[in-house]
Amino acid sequence: MRILHVSDCYLPRLGGIEVQVADLVRAQADAGHEVEVATATPGERLPGVHRVVAPMPFSLPVHPRGVRHLLRLMAARRPDVVHVHTGAVSPFAWMGVRAAVRARLPVVVTVHSMWDPVTRVVYRGLDAVWGWSRWRLVSTTVSNAAARPIRSVVGGRVPVNVVSNGLDVTAWRPSGDPPPRRDEGVHIVAVGRLAPRKQPVRLLKILLEARRRVPRDVPMRATLVGDGPARGAMERFLRAHGMGGWVSLPGRYSRDQIRRLLASADVFVAPAPRESFGIAALEARAAGVPVVARAQSGVADFVRPGKEGLLGRSFDELAGSVARLARDRELRESIALHNRETELTRCAWPSVLEGFDRCYALARARA
Repeated sequence: MRILHVSDCYLPRLGGIEVQVADLVRAQADAGHEVEVATATPGERLPGVHRVVAPMPFSLPVHPRGVRHLLRLMAARRPDVVHVHTGAVSPFAWMGVRAAVRARLPVVVTVHSMWDPVTRVVYRGLDAVWGWSRWRLVSTTVSNAAARPIRSVVGGRVPVNVVSNGLDVTAWRPSGDPPPRRDEGVHIVAVGRLAPRKQPVRLLKILLEARRRVPRDVPMRATLVGDGPARGAMERFLRAHGMGGWVSLPGRYSRDQIRRLLASADVFVAPAPRESFGIAALEARAAGVPVVARAQSGVADFVRPGKEGLLGRSFDELAGSVARLARDRELRESIALHNRETELTRCAWPSVLEGFDRCYALARARA
């Protein structure tokens, strides 16, 4: 099958959508599909990557004549399906949708983010103007939590399927028995971009409250991996509350560094309330680490309370879950053993590719 992916952002930019789309392209190519990418992100020439780039303020990934360029590309390449990847606001990606509809090509739109109330109002307004929900699209999203607000906007006019993000599970699963651990206390880990919408300062408040609830004879330390605009606010919070001795901000890590870090982790925390999926939490769960996350987020699709980790709906419940795992070694170890021994088949690439193949078939039937 000839597949054309359209995404505002792509490599060399690094982010959740960019990395996931690149991994999907690689997995589909390995499965025998002819796969190409159209993106508004500048960068080096890569095989099968078409960069539709214009000089824009702040290097915004959009092109003022994107529909025209994409129509020419689709006419030349004649894909069997156009797979568009959007976040909350993705102007170039939606140009890809419009171009594919005008070219009478089957279209699958994957929404990688959670639509908040403002976003839902925007898409209802755009539907009133453009009627996009009647373009015979097929939609997918990455979790049940992310699917609910989309379904509230489109009603039954657009099929909304849940297809998990993909992960090379074997690359994250620990091999053999767990390595011997040095007695350095309970090690809490978080991985993600330090952006305000991820609420990293709130994560520090959760850790501080959890530390207050754990007896002082139980040592705790935390490693928060990532970088971003909220780093300065986090550093100020650490200084103000004297947390520098047990909380570290080492910056961005490579995948290999994250794997090594998870091998020493006792708890992984993903506190963002509007996390549509949580690929870092999935990696931790695959590595055998108990996960603490929001019950309202997409992480709840692969973390069940008491099985793969603990979930909370509020600040108090999240802090209590971290404190409970820090205090209860038996619970930590039983969850870790379950995570190490239980397969993550729904998030493995064969299952993800099968899910998208079903959506492509549905899109071709609807087109």
